Amino acid sequence: MKDNKFYKKAPLKERLRGFAQSLLFWRGRKKGIIHTMDIKLDDLRAVFFPKDFNEKYRYLGSVPYKDGEKTMLHALVMAMDAEAKPWWCPRWFLRFLHLFGSDNSIVRVRNRFLHDLEQRITKGMLMWDYKYKWTDYDLRISVSAPKYLQDLADAIERDVYRKGYKQDLLEMIKKIEPDFDQEYLTNHELQQYLIKLEDEKMPLRN
Repeated sequence: MKDNKFYKKAPLKERLRGFAQSLLFWRGRKKGIIHTMDIKLDDLRAVFFPKDFNEKYRYLGSVPYKDGEKTMLHALVMAMDAEAKPWWCPRWFLRFLHLFGSDNSIVRVRNRFLHDLEQRITKGMLMWDYKYKWTDYDLRISVSAPKYLQDLADAIERDVYRKGYKQDLLEMIKKIEPDFDQEYLTNHELQQYLIKLEDEKMPLRN
């Protein structure tokens, strides 16, 4: 950017004002189509005293909100945290940078210096999104992370699908055969068994 002939460095006074406006208790600002949020006391409380899983690991992006029963997604977030947070860096500082540098967002930049500092410390680690498609067990996870964490996310997707699909097959089989107890069968075997039961249940045509 600085090598661009159209680039003009903002005056020091303007840069200092912009930095100050990005800090504590300043209202959001609008610049073009971007509007930063109003930082409130509760946002500051969450930085130093997070009350749940989402607030604790919010600096990693779109992390789960549910704080009761832990899932494989929670385990993935904690694995990302172990990779993203250096031993010398307290987690509250990363939450601070994420709030005042990125508005607690994965797409906005409130303060370029703080945003870039967070990116350097965490090596750009981020959970962009996770969602269930079509059924509760068809999970899609999108992360920016080293390959071993990408592989872990892929394994979680496959495992959730396999377990969910198996549970659906078992429920359909037990509606026809309540005493069925061969839950050790593979999904393919269960699918074939269900087809057999449905064929046997189907009335013969004249």
